[in-house]
Amino acid sequence: MNDFISVKGITKTYPGVRALDDVSVGFARGEIHAIIGENGAGKSTLMKVLSGAIQPDQGTITVEGHEYNGLTPRQSLDLGIQVIYQELNQIGNLSVMDNVFIGSPPHKGILVDFKTMEAETRRILDQLGMGAISPRDTVASLTPGYQQMVEIAKALTKKVKLLILDEPTSALSTGEADTLFEVVEKLSRKGVTILFISHRLEEIFRIASRVTVMRDGKMITTRKVSEIDRTELINLMVGRDFNEVFPVSHACPGETLLEVKHISGPRFHDVSLYVRRGEILGLAGLVGAGRTETMLGIFGAARITSGEVWIKGKQKIMKSPQDSIRHGVAFLPENRKTQGLILSLPVKNNIDLPSLKRLSRWFVIDKKADDRLVEKSIEELAIKTPSKDQVVVNLSGGNQQKVVVAKWMGMESDILIFDEPTKGIDVSSKQEIYNLLCQLAEKGKAVILVSSDMEEIMGVSDRIAVFYEGTVWGELKSRDEFDEKKIMQYASGIK
Repeated sequence: MNDFISVKGITKTYPGVRALDDVSVGFARGEIHAIIGENGAGKSTLMKVLSGAIQPDQGTITVEGHEYNGLTPRQSLDLGIQVIYQELNQIGNLSVMDNVFIGSPPHKGILVDFKTMEAETRRILDQLGMGAISPRDTVASLTPGYQQMVEIAKALTKKVKLLILDEPTSALSTGEADTLFEVVEKLSRKGVTILFISHRLEEIFRIASRVTVMRDGKMITTRKVSEIDRTELINLMVGRDFNEVFPVSHACPGETLLEVKHISGPRFHDVSLYVRRGEILGLAGLVGAGRTETMLGIFGAARITSGEVWIKGKQKIMKSPQDSIRHGVAFLPENRKTQGLILSLPVKNNIDLPSLKRLSRWFVIDKKADDRLVEKSIEELAIKTPSKDQVVVNLSGGNQQKVVVAKWMGMESDILIFDEPTKGIDVSSKQEIYNLLCQLAEKGKAVILVSSDMEEIMGVSDRIAVFYEGTVWGELKSRDEFDEKKIMQYASGIK
């Protein structure tokens, strides 16, 4: 097989951690090659080595027959290597063409050639099948799927030969993901090598020809996708036999802890729903259906313009998140990095931050109680961290998500709203989150789960409310009624 790029014996060590351990693998010209592994397996570190963002301690990189001990970012770009990260690197108030050519616009003499820039952007967008986008549209006005395409268009202006996609579908709807896959396959047919990093195994079986499994910084195996099944792939990732079965909650629903009656606000209207003690209520729907906005209203982070919120049988007015927290409502946001964590602080301070008032006596923190809370949370959630003093930004995505969960567990809230809690984390960490949701229900908590993962919403929930265009369109009242086709009908506005 003709490799465009290969690595041999790549090792990278940080204090106390061997992020890459003697990794050797090659990527063929024009192939779609998936890289999978649990959080912390070394996928992101390998990606950064290839892009020149970090230098390996040992090993070599060979690109089109030329050997390097390491690459600089400039060398990587000159060799045709482009990375599209999970968090897109865009300036929202600039136009599509400004973002596509940022840093390297075409010139006519000493002036920027805007006519050529617009024409070239139009050509690339048409090549990607994105004729609906105007080069003059602002990026902020585009859907997440189209924003992803703008990043790919940017890569194509640099004559990309290797395109690395890091969790590219995490914020996309099913339709947008389908469009992305079509574009990726088109680029592959033109000889572009694609490295596809994803935790969604169904995507790997759909689009990749080969898959490399990483675990604990080591390359475990590279296999043809056609020669491996889902169960074997998961077992290779986690290093043991893994039973990917959703846990069954043995909780019995009790009193209604939260009920909203005909509430309306920004991007949601006339929403009525309830959740009981010991119950997991799943909220299904397409991207933009209003689920998150409704939950933000309940949490006091968005204004409710009409309707009623009842908690434990009493009507409450949620003017702010502080009101909701005081009434026992916790909200775990979808974007953990910007809304759920203070990345520059240690694990300890992120976990205990909401609980400091409860842990204090006369404005002095009870250090022993604080340590017990933090250590108990780390143990119960199996947070992988060298110590409670490790800065959160250095943890893997899955472990960062666990820290967000631990923060609210320490508050002993009765009503917990989880917005896409497993987004961007590996299958093993997902199961730990699923187990946690069931444990919370069994302890008498009321849990609301917002999820775009159909298997997840059906596997974990006791009831499912389906949103369409800002309101609850249908409800499946028990597991016996759960049906994927019915959920999609409701989500599409069909009764």
